[in-house]
Amino acid sequence: MAPMPPAADTTASDRRTGTRPQTERPASPSRLPAWLFAIAIAAAAFNLRPVVTSLGPLLDPVRAALGMNPTLAGLLTAVPSLCFGLFGFAAPAMARRIGPIAVVTAGMGAITAGVLARSFAGGTAVFLLLTALALAGVAVSNVLIPVVIKRYFPERVGPMIGLYSMALSAGTALAAAVTVPLTSALGGDWRFGLGVWAGLGALAVVLWLPVLMAKRERGARTDGPAAARLPITRSRTAWAMACFFGLQATGAYVVMGWLPKIFQDAGIDKGTSGVLLAVTMVIGVPVSFVLPNLAARRGDQRLFVVVLGSCGIAGYAGLALAPAGAPWVWVVLVGLSNCAFPLVLTMIGLRARTAGGVAQLSAFAQGIGYLISIPGPILIGRIYQVTGEWYGPLGFLAVLLVPQMMFGLRAARARHIEDEAVTRPGVKAAA
Repeated sequence: MAPMPPAADTTASDRRTGTRPQTERPASPSRLPAWLFAIAIAAAAFNLRPVVTSLGPLLDPVRAALGMNPTLAGLLTAVPSLCFGLFGFAAPAMARRIGPIAVVTAGMGAITAGVLARSFAGGTAVFLLLTALALAGVAVSNVLIPVVIKRYFPERVGPMIGLYSMALSAGTALAAAVTVPLTSALGGDWRFGLGVWAGLGALAVVLWLPVLMAKRERGARTDGPAAARLPITRSRTAWAMACFFGLQATGAYVVMGWLPKIFQDAGIDKGTSGVLLAVTMVIGVPVSFVLPNLAARRGDQRLFVVVLGSCGIAGYAGLALAPAGAPWVWVVLVGLSNCAFPLVLTMIGLRARTAGGVAQLSAFAQGIGYLISIPGPILIGRIYQVTGEWYGPLGFLAVLLVPQMMFGLRAARARHIEDEAVTRPGVKAAA
């Protein structure tokens, strides 16, 4: 876990704000082995992106079968951000009512049902609706898995966020790499290529059911004082975190949705373009494990923000100017840039003192952040439709990395939202 501020600093801050120091109540012990809990977290993380990255390599046949134009396909790549934003806001309230573990378990069920059912969709509207069901499960799990880690692994936040991020990257990469050959092996029908990923969701449900029974949460009562809601909109760190999250998500979802098409337009075949997309995700597997540990050991994370953003600018420039010239170099650079995601997850865990604070910061940063990211993929699709080239879209993504780094530098400073999102004197926080 990241080093906490010295006791004198915390006390001084509490004197200024007129609040008592918040300390985390230890999670109730259970008979569930920690290693089994960790496997369940990894399995859940593994299922958080195949619903999106399995679609990218098959976007053309899906568009043809469902009658989508490029602008509507751009809307499809924006649906994840919309769902993550809307449903992510609901996650803390659901967790207070039935507990975060129950919500994550239900989220795995929604992913399984949505991924399986959309493979039988006969039209665009039904396909989008069922995709939204799966993404709702992803959204609540996105928000609450860091909360589960903060609550049940309070002394190992860095390593557990690393495990979570690594498994998420592995699932993302596997879906991107094998969806096309797997579809071919199953007869060439995109419906089988997308629907097969429901099997991994079902496995995650099986693993989370014993966790749910062992922990026996009862919503907010397991959090105690930490469950009180903060006026988080008063925190500059929270707003910076949300903007940083939103801008990195814009780039990530454009890459997941459009990178195979960029390479295909440059003359690279579908199978290779899927593998290239997978490389951007595979890069995140080791980096996502190492980076949270390194970030958690530092007082701030500004160095990482600048390095990752610079990699993205170089990668997008290469894709725009010579996509087929050095494709493996460009995808490595873009993959490193996308590791801003495990970095921001780590910072969310470090910028709050309690699991309750992490829940609120996670919901706020991801909810606002994903809403910020919605226009990006749609705009990319529209620019491509109008120009027929990728110079404009990729230049746009490179420019966005400048404000991303600026907001990231602010969010990466060693602060706690409890010290910024304080209640005015005489006003009690909402229970």
